[in-house]
Amino acid sequence: MELQDYLRILRKNWWLIATCAALGTAVALTYSLLATPLYGTAAKVFVSTTSATSASELQQGSSFTLQRIKTYADLVGTSAVLQPAIDELGIEVSVADLRGQVSASTPLNTTVIDINVSQEDPVFAASLATTVAEQLSEVVEKLETTDPSAGSPVQLSVVQEAEVPTQPTSPNSKLNIALGLLLGLVAGIGVALLRQTLDRRVRNERDLGLLTDAPVLGGIVFDPKAKERPLIVHADPRSPRAESFRTLRTNLQFLDTDRADHSFVVTSSIQSEGKSTTAANLAIALADSGATVLLVDADLRKPKMATYMGIEGGVGLTDAIIGRVQTADVVQRWGHTSLYLLAAGQTPPNPSELLGSSGMEAIIHELAGQYDVVLYDSPPLLPVTDSAVLTRLVGGALLIVAVGRVHSPQVGAALDALDNVGAKASGIVLTMLPTKGPDAYGYGRDRHTYGYGASPKK
Repeated sequence: MELQDYLRILRKNWWLIATCAALGTAVALTYSLLATPLYGTAAKVFVSTTSATSASELQQGSSFTLQRIKTYADLVGTSAVLQPAIDELGIEVSVADLRGQVSASTPLNTTVIDINVSQEDPVFAASLATTVAEQLSEVVEKLETTDPSAGSPVQLSVVQEAEVPTQPTSPNSKLNIALGLLLGLVAGIGVALLRQTLDRRVRNERDLGLLTDAPVLGGIVFDPKAKERPLIVHADPRSPRAESFRTLRTNLQFLDTDRADHSFVVTSSIQSEGKSTTAANLAIALADSGATVLLVDADLRKPKMATYMGIEGGVGLTDAIIGRVQTADVVQRWGHTSLYLLAAGQTPPNPSELLGSSGMEAIIHELAGQYDVVLYDSPPLLPVTDSAVLTRLVGGALLIVAVGRVHSPQVGAALDALDNVGAKASGIVLTMLPTKGPDAYGYGRDRHTYGYGASPKK
């Protein structure tokens, strides 16, 4: 994916990212408020040698001290140091429990040992750190004394007693909140990317490009009132949605130029992708340009065109296929336009067989020679085989793809259904394109409204 794809994902899932960030911050804040405050303090112990009488001996003693100082720091956690400290302070705690509260560190290239203590009681923390430092000094001197008359060659001195802390070192509320916010943002972005990876719905032309080489002829923006006014080109010809059908009409003229006729099956992968309204509006737009257009309702299972166009649908295509009537006798002109309609007629028990019959093939050839453009509105490809069979006879199909509704595997299966019978998708028409948000139609708002808005006031 490109950078703009990631930005689109972030814009689309901003609410999810914000929610995760808020939850992370809330958890961190709750932890900071409920956690027991701990006070940290430290005592410093200086390590030196006492037997040096010359510069060379001093240098040797310094090297000896640096080599042994890590060992001295490790002694802080032993019972030899902690048990005397427990006895001196008079506290009832085991060496194992106290070991978790006391630690030692040695700054790099120094002969200083820091005795660090973290406790709930700041006064006790200071006393414990100082006492452990004193006990460490005594233990080391005993361990390093090999000759009682000469004494220990190493001396540990408490150079700084632990101070009573006034502010707790844990929890660090500001740091916790910052980490909670950061982790929440990371989690939100991760979930957003995971959602995008698992989302197989078709969102744009790039998704279609992974499935087919068929050209995208245009896009029809989403209209929440499409069911109330399906014939938008007729009802509101100056609307942006009507203009998108005229754009589709223009692109259709350059499609399949190697074919002698301009006949297309209008179909989709699944139901409710807007194929019937697209076919009807495209037919009206083509007729408005002066072309002689025939719109055939070839959906013999759930015909809708007669209802949409307001014509008589009792007799139609099925009657012509079986030879009961002549095709010309059941074709109806739509008003005073150059658009003609052929209703589906009676619903047959065998739609697939009827659409693939020799009678249907003869009608297709007959109609192709009489009209400039013939559009066949047919059922979706995945539930039934009607459209695949019909496309093989007609020669080409316009596949309607509803953005955000149909999934990539479904579109792929629909294309395979056409390919299996030797048919092809001549072009793709995107429908239900969003007008707002990160997935908004890419043609731009200005392109749709140019010349169709109200005149500016002077």
